[in-house]
This record gives sequence, structure tokens and C-alpha cells, in this order.
Amino acid sequence: MTERISSRYSLYEGSSSLYSPNSLGRESFKHCSSSAASVRSSRSSRADGCFQHVQMTAFAKLSRYFRRLVNFKHMDFEFAIWQMLYLLVSPQKVYRNFMYRKRTKDQWARDDPAFLVMLSAALFLSSVLYAVSLWLSFTGFIKFFLWVVFVDCIGTGILFGSAIWLFCNYFLRRTSDQDVEWGYCFDVHLNAFFPVLIFLHVILPVVYPFAKSITLLGCIVGNTLWFVAISYYIYITFLGYAALPFLKNVHFFLYPFTFFFISYVAILTLQWSISDAIIDFYRYRIGH
Repeated sequence: MTERISSRYSLYEGSSSLYSPNSLGRESFKHCSSSAASVRSSRSSRADGCFQHVQMTAFAKLSRYFRRLVNFKHMDFEFAIWQMLYLLVSPQKVYRNFMYRKRTKDQWARDDPAFLVMLSAALFLSSVLYAVSLWLSFTGFIKFFLWVVFVDCIGTGILFGSAIWLFCNYFLRRTSDQDVEWGYCFDVHLNAFFPVLIFLHVILPVVYPFAKSITLLGCIVGNTLWFVAISYYIYITFLGYAALPFLKNVHFFLYPFTFFFISYVAILTLQWSISDAIIDFYRYRIGH
């Protein structure tokens, strides 16, 4: 499995220089003849270098995505696991694949629901861990799991994704002939949400009960995990929109980092534990 993922990653690595933001849309593949020019027909078919494909409407792309969602044999779970790993250690490499997909399939958003399926499985397992840590009943576990999926993950994704989608298309586009796909905005949220899940729903419930025995240590550990998780979310979100060559001033997405760092220092000074507040909310408002 590792060798197969490594070989697939080598393909994206080898082609990353061709699909970097500076070269995307400016040159065709080097192994194509110089006479292979881009052609756009009335039926929305297009030839980019050596690739011939047909532009699909947003509804057609969504329909294809949901059809693949019920067909597991067409999903690439190995590559989804690779993406999850590199979202933690080197998220830049994940977005090189998004550039490759745009060049070959004419869309930035994922067309393979394997990542969403794997993320759902991770949410379920982390919810089990949280339920054990909080001593939730079975009913409390179900309520907690539904809250995490439909509010923490999907709800915030729809809210943040829609807001950023509007902001990018109205204020950050260099030209009017290209726009940001809503599906891509939601994918960026899912990418950024996965490290948050690992830090706050896997690491936190494991280490927090031990750290809480010492009040100050529990405050530092809990608040630091929250700060690291939010920092990951901001940074991966920034990388997602920096990968789009037709956007400008994407450094705006890094501005919230300053606010959260100041808040982190202030909260530590006050010795107020965010983790205590959130865990109490999960335990008494949702879990019962």
C-alpha cells in the first residue's frame, strides 16, 4: 500500500512544476507538440495540451460526485489516506494534486468522495473516544456524533465556505473570466478541518484528563491544543486559496492568526480554560 501511494505521489511531484500557480494556464505539457493549441468549441469541449475534455455544469459535477458516493469500488481510499497524512505534515503537497486535477479534469474541487468517507469514519471513531472520555450514554453518544457531523463539520463548512466563496468571487479575482467553485471552498474547509479533528477530538480527550489534575497545566495544555488546531485551520485555508492562480491578496486569510494569538496569550494570562467550557458544553448540553 505504501509503495502504491508513493508511486502515485511521485507522479504528482513530477508534474507539480507544470501545474504550479505561475505556470497553470500559461503553458501546455512539454511532451506535447508545439502545434497542439487550446481549442474551445460551442459545445464547451476543450483541448488543453494533450488532454481533451468537456466542461461540465455544476449540477452535472455534483450528480457525478453523489453517484460515486454509493460506489465504493470507484473510490481511491489509499490516496485519501495519503492526503490526510500530508495535511498534518506538509499540506502544500496536497494542493499540488488540486492543481493537477484542474489541468486534467477542468475542476478544482474533488471528484472522488473517498476523502469525505474517510473523514466521516474518523469523525465516528473520534466521537467514540470522546464518548468514553466523557462517560456519555449511548443516546448521548448519538447526539454528540450528530452534532459533530452536522454542526461542527458540515454546518461550519457550509457557512465558512459560502462566505469565503462570495468574498473571493467579489473581491479577490484578478479577472472576471474565472471564478472560485463553491465545491472547492467546501473542500478547503474539509482539508483544514481534519487537523482540527485530530488535535481536539483525538489528542485532547486523551491527554486532558491527566493534565487537568494540575489546574494550571490543564489550562495550558487545553488552550495550546486549541490554538494549534485553529492555526492549522487558518494556514491550510490560506494554502488552499493561494493555490488558485487567478486570486489576488490571499494573504488576507492569514490576518485572523494575529487575533487568535493575542486571544491565546490573554486567555492564558486569565487562566481561563477553553477546553473546560467546550467539554462542559458537550457533556451537559449535548451528551444528556
